[in-house]
Amino acid sequence: MKFKIGYRTIKTAIGTTASIILAQILGFDNYVSAGILTILCIQVTKKKSLKTSWNRFFACLLAMVFSTVIFEGMAYHPIMIGFLLLLFIPTAVMLKVSDGIVTSSVIILHIYSAGEVTRDILLNELGIITIGIGVALLANLYMPSLDEKLKEYQIQIEENFKRIFEEIVIYLRTNESNWDGIEITETAQLINEAESLAFRDVENRFLQNENVYHHYFKMREKQFEIIERVLPIITSISYTASQVDMVADFIEELAENIHPGNTANRFLDKLYDMKALFKKMDLPKTREEFEERAALYQFVQEMEQYLWIKSSSKELARETKTNQPTETGTN
Repeated sequence: MKFKIGYRTIKTAIGTTASIILAQILGFDNYVSAGILTILCIQVTKKKSLKTSWNRFFACLLAMVFSTVIFEGMAYHPIMIGFLLLLFIPTAVMLKVSDGIVTSSVIILHIYSAGEVTRDILLNELGIITIGIGVALLANLYMPSLDEKLKEYQIQIEENFKRIFEEIVIYLRTNESNWDGIEITETAQLINEAESLAFRDVENRFLQNENVYHHYFKMREKQFEIIERVLPIITSISYTASQVDMVADFIEELAENIHPGNTANRFLDKLYDMKALFKKMDLPKTREEFEERAALYQFVQEMEQYLWIKSSSKELARETKTNQPTETGTN
């Protein structure tokens, strides 16, 4: 495995050092604990960091209250630590701040070690908490852009879609294929990875719950489900069916126009015209011809649904109008 230092590691190292130095300069006792809080609060996304920081801050305040009541009200004894945790942990879970249990335990032990609860001790712990969490939040304000990586996933997925459609055209025209189907497994993996990365990108935007890439990969996932469904149908279609060349031409043009732009209505019109021509053709005369015609019609119906998924994507349509006014493709 290749040795690698990521941006999160760098932020953690710098943030932890800064927290400890700041807490030490300000004269706080147990200043090293500020660094521990920073380590625990630096997360992979801004939203997750904010949520985790709030949970830890609230849990630490709660721990200070529990420590004051139990230690001052009962005794400073190791048994009391266990008793306090028996009450504190379920309370933290109930209040949905369980992320802060570990850091709160540090605060509890600080107060226990001091042997008393005073205003200065509580302010000291509050200062450590504020510095540790505050530095982590500042560090997490910077998140590297994921647009370049998301664009790479988009291009790879589109290339695989194109390759799959080209193989469908080859089979429709020749009834033969030596395709190993590797693009199917590759595309499934790419879509999963891309959706995960797009969600991370959404989590880094405080004022935006979704983005175009998030919609895009969800749309491609639905389209890919249709592609997986039609492949077995294709194998039951023989080149002897009179409509095969028309369908092959349609899929071939479709394959050449796979990109993020959303002008699917143009190809839907072509598909409707093709279906209208099918209806004017002679009815099948044999059972084999009927079965092939039925399979071909089912395939066309699935491709109609494939195009409708893109056409009905309002977010993509809005983005296309805003950023891609010259696109002429579709799917």
